[in-house]
Amino acid sequence: MDGRAVAPAAGTVLNALATGTGSAFAIDLETTATVDLTDDGEIEGTIAEDPEADAELIERGVAVTLDRHAAAAGRERRDVGARVHTESEVPLAAGLKSSSAAANAAVLATLDALEIADAVDRVDACRLGVYAAREAGVTVTGAFDDASASMLGGVTVTDNTRDELLAREAVDWHAVVYTPPEQAFSADADVAACERIAPVADLVAELALDGRYAEAMTVNGFAFCGALGFPTAPLLDALPDAAGVSLSGTGPSYVAVGEREALATVRDRWEDRPGTTRLLATRSDGATTT
Repeated sequence: MDGRAVAPAAGTVLNALATGTGSAFAIDLETTATVDLTDDGEIEGTIAEDPEADAELIERGVAVTLDRHAAAAGRERRDVGARVHTESEVPLAAGLKSSSAAANAAVLATLDALEIADAVDRVDACRLGVYAAREAGVTVTGAFDDASASMLGGVTVTDNTRDELLAREAVDWHAVVYTPPEQAFSADADVAACERIAPVADLVAELALDGRYAEAMTVNGFAFCGALGFPTAPLLDALPDAAGVSLSGTGPSYVAVGEREALATVRDRWEDRPGTTRLLATRSDGATTT
């Protein structure tokens, strides 16, 4: 039995490192996972972009899904193994939620292989991926904000301390993403520095829960660039053309949202910087089986 699923990347509205409340939105960069179930009880993962890379995250995503749902699919858990393989458009360690997209795709592909994907609530499926990410040590906050945006689509606001979805809304923005050449792993972020700007993060959360996502992004961007030591010049490059702009995750990518024509101007400015710039649609459909 085999399954296949795709999950989108995401950009940041509010980084959850300061208070545990976070917000993110899905963007049109995808990770695809295929899962082939076996009878040997072993789980092995491979990543197309780097066959030598550690595949623990996607292996744990498959394992926790089988632990929870194999019996419901009429399978004896101890006898079920899997081969999981991912291919991704999402750059690694760039702040664009590559881990959340990979975990979501692996979980949903496993449910597809078990032939029960339509019977499992998407928020519950998302929590499985978050649990796998925590076990694999690739996240500080648990990243339920990032994972929920990727799984559900649109923009979400979450309490990551309780894995609770506080709000979700479909959006029809475009987004421009600038990714510098360097990488930044979220597990290495200076959490203590982020916690010192908790009052600002509380303000950003209020804006997001009031539906003022673009304003929330911009406040978040300047605050977390300061806390994490990233330059604010790319934020200033995007204003006032973008409706909102932020450092995405723990960097190094920046993401701006708004009307496509206005964002083309932002793209042109960011393209003068070293790295990669992409003008993308946002996604409201989230992760899907294929």
